[in-house]
This record gives sequence, C-alpha cells and structure tokens, in this order.
Amino acid sequence: QEKKIFMVQGPYPIIRHLLRARGWVERKLPSMGRQLEQHHSLNYALPRAEEEEEEQCDEDPNGIHDLMSYLVRDQLPNFIWTNFLKATDHELLQQDHVVNHYARVDAFTTKEGLCLSLQNLPWIEQADPNTFFPRCYRLGTTDEQEAFIEDFRLTAARSLLKLALEEAGDRPVRTKQVPNPSKRAGVMSSHPKHSTALAGSPLYPELVEDALEVCKQHLAVLQHQDIDRGTPSPCRTCINWDHFLQEYYHVAHEGAGLVLTRQQRKQCQNLLRHLAEQLPQLSMEGKLNIWILKPGAESQGRGIVCTTRLEEVLQLARGFTAPSVQVGRWVVQKYVERLLTIFGTKFDIRQWFVVTDWKPLTVWFYRDCYLRFCSWPFSLCHLERARHLCNVSVQKWYKTSPEQDPRVPPDKIWSNKQFQEYLAQLGQADAWHQVLVPGMKAAVLNALRSAQDQVGFRKGSFELYGADFLVGEDCQPWLLEINSCPTMRPSSAVTRRLCANVQRDTLRLVLDRKNNPTCSIGAFELIYKE
Repeated sequence: QEKKIFMVQGPYPIIRHLLRARGWVERKLPSMGRQLEQHHSLNYALPRAEEEEEEQCDEDPNGIHDLMSYLVRDQLPNFIWTNFLKATDHELLQQDHVVNHYARVDAFTTKEGLCLSLQNLPWIEQADPNTFFPRCYRLGTTDEQEAFIEDFRLTAARSLLKLALEEAGDRPVRTKQVPNPSKRAGVMSSHPKHSTALAGSPLYPELVEDALEVCKQHLAVLQHQDIDRGTPSPCRTCINWDHFLQEYYHVAHEGAGLVLTRQQRKQCQNLLRHLAEQLPQLSMEGKLNIWILKPGAESQGRGIVCTTRLEEVLQLARGFTAPSVQVGRWVVQKYVERLLTIFGTKFDIRQWFVVTDWKPLTVWFYRDCYLRFCSWPFSLCHLERARHLCNVSVQKWYKTSPEQDPRVPPDKIWSNKQFQEYLAQLGQADAWHQVLVPGMKAAVLNALRSAQDQVGFRKGSFELYGADFLVGEDCQPWLLEINSCPTMRPSSAVTRRLCANVQRDTLRLVLDRKNNPTCSIGAFELIYKE
C-alpha cells in the first residue's frame, strides 16, 4: 500500500541497505531472472557495465528480509535499480515506477555514439565540440575514415613545424606545467624534448617547405579563402603524402634532424600563430601525432591501443577485433599530448552527474569526484597501457613501477579535495572552481543536449552517469567518455567513501525529495533545467 517494494539487479549492497533503512522491502530476483539477465547482457548491443563483480553477501542472520521478500514475491516493484534496462522485464515498468535507466542512451554513453552526437552539436547549440572533446572519428564510416586520414596528415604537417622550431631552439609558449620532481631514469616529463639528430642521420630541407605549403593551404581553407577551389581539400593533392609521412616519422620518432632557414623559422612561427586562432586543439595535440584507437561500445579500457602511424590505425581497425567487438565499430581519437601530470604520472577524473528528466532536461552535478592514476610514469615515447590508460580495471593488472614517484598514492586514487590542495601548492588554487568545474559542467551539458532527441524518454526514470575527463596543461578539462553504469565497487578508501555517498545522495534526490522538496540532497547541485 505504501508502494515501498524495490528490486536490485547487480552489485549494489549500499542501495539495498539504504532502501531497507527507509522501510522498503525487496522483491528478490529469482534465479531464473538472473539467468535471463545474463542472457540479455549477451544478446543486446549494450555498453558493458564498468564492473561485473559478484553480488556481495548481504547479512540477514534472522532471515527477516528473506521472509518479507517471500511475502512480496508476486508484487510489482515500485523502485528498480539495475545494471541494464534491457535486463529488466518490461512488464515491471509501470507508469509510476521508478527505474534507474533510460532507453537508447548509447547515443552518448558509447564512444561511437558520443562521437556522432557531438559532431551534430553545432547544429543544435552554439557550441564547438573541439573546445572540450578531442577530435574523434568512426572508422567504420567511409566519409569519417577519409576525414581522419586528412586530419592525421594535417596534424603531421603542423607537428613538423613545431619540431622544426624546437630543433632551432624556439620553444613554444605554454602554460606552466606541473614540475616533475623525480630525477630518476625513466620518469618522463609531459613533453620529452625532441632528440637531436643522430650521427649520420639525413636532414630534410624540403620537408619543412612541404609542411609550410600544406599549412598555408589549410589556413586558407579555415579562413574561407578557398571558395573557388576546384579540389575538395589541399591536403590530398599538394604533396606526396606517403613520402612526407615516412620522412615525418623519421624526424618525430627516430631522431632525424631538421635545418631551418631564418625565413622558414619566421614562416613557421606566423603560421602556427594564425592556426592557433582557428584550431582550439592546436596546443593540446602536441607534436608527435599520437592517436588512440578504441572499440566503439566497450568499457574498462578493453581493446584500446595508442599509435603514432596512420597505416597502423587503418590496419588495426580493419583486421584487429577485441572479443565482442564488431568489425568496423572502432573510433579513433586524438591523444591529448600536452596534459597535466601529477608527480610525473598521468591521471584522469571520474565525475558523476544525474539526469532526472529529459523533457525538460534536468541535470544534477555531483560536487565530489575522484582522480585515477596510472601505475607507470607518463611518457610520450613509450605507449604502454600502464602509462596511458587510467581505468582502475586496467591498472589493477600492473604493479607500480619502481621508477614511479613515491608520492603517487599506492592505491592510485585521489579525492578532488586532495587535487585542490595540490593545485594550491602549484599556485593554481583557483583553477578548480574557475576552470575545471565550469569546463566539466559545460562539457556534460553539451553532450546531453547533442543526444537529447535520441534518448528514450520515460517519466519516473532517472540515471546516474560517470564522465571521464583528462586535464590539459592549462587545467582545461577534456571529455573522454560518459559511462551509463559507473562502477560503485570501491577500490580504495577514497572511493569506498565517495561511492557510498553518491548512492546515498542519489536516493535522496530521486526518492526523498518527492515527498520533501527541501530535504538534503547531499553533494548534488542543479546545474540545468530546460
């Protein structure tokens, strides 16, 4: 009568405990239902839950909860918390029942979906995805594969100009980078200096001229000076690209030298300055042209590869498939080369938010979040997963490198409070509230608005998401992906506390607030209501 029957599918002991404390009774999922859930998970093209651990045993020494569950076995649950919406019997989804998922959220919770949705963002909002989302292409689409090839080539040309200026002793202006205190061998800074020419290595005087020509023509396109051009792009015809890329690889990755004339040096400086006005990602993209190849609908770092060569990307996308990944369902994204590191180590940020309505779009941002560190020191010269993928599910397989700075936490997790203290030590005390948080909020809202028309809207539903961000040298956040089933399994003291808190506050938001609009909602804040 009080409509306080709930059902939990998946590893959520905190949710079960909090609902029971509110006087709710669980309708337990029968064993046949668990098999059905596994069947759905295998047969639907769904984004995987981040964690698929076994249900923790719930203490019920007197069997009271089991007895109450038996008594409501034939009743429909009023509240459902599950890993996957499609694992839930649709007969259970009555109009007034509360469910923790929306349908068709893969439009922004898969890498492929987010890539496509954000490409359409400028048609929906006055916003440029290139200011918060690293350039991304779906390799299974012919047009996008061609666009990626062109982008890779243009990035190589720009990178060569940067390398040429560096070789000539001209350092690009950049924001203050976190100092790397460790002097031990193997601990690399965010920007390993381009090596000087190897003994006897060839010089490439014509290479700089080719790069200058490409960048001039690209700048003209960006400035809309190519209206009468007959060919679709200068990138495809102005130089021999196969030859150029092979020579670029020699310079960028094998230490071959470059010589600049005074006139070329000035041209390089001017071109890069003008390109920076047109390309929001010019600074963060670095000079080594690293790209990251990802399965389009996987999570936990499955199948992700970093590479620096065009032919490797195309070969991997065509011939290499991870388990459960469909051929052609890959995305390739520009790697953020100029990123902020902590003690010489890469990290990312897991940021939670909740959508309680899509019509009107209503978004709640969680004020607490956490950082995830890699196990090995950051280096752009070495592309191992232990250095570049911050996922807990990836890093748990690696031992901490002896070259790692000892100040990196052993459990590889920090709270946002610890990060704010660290920024204050660097003289960047205001960066969290003035740059990072506003940037993350804007990125989340833009991603949601870009996919809003694709989502299966249902009154009575809500969803907790986990967005992952990298941080650039200038503290600019870069959105990587959004997860529809963010893990609630604690991997450290920090996540044990924060994961419990966000589950508690989510229930306050979606249940308690219905009866008491002034009740505490913890660390959630309303950031958008359409």
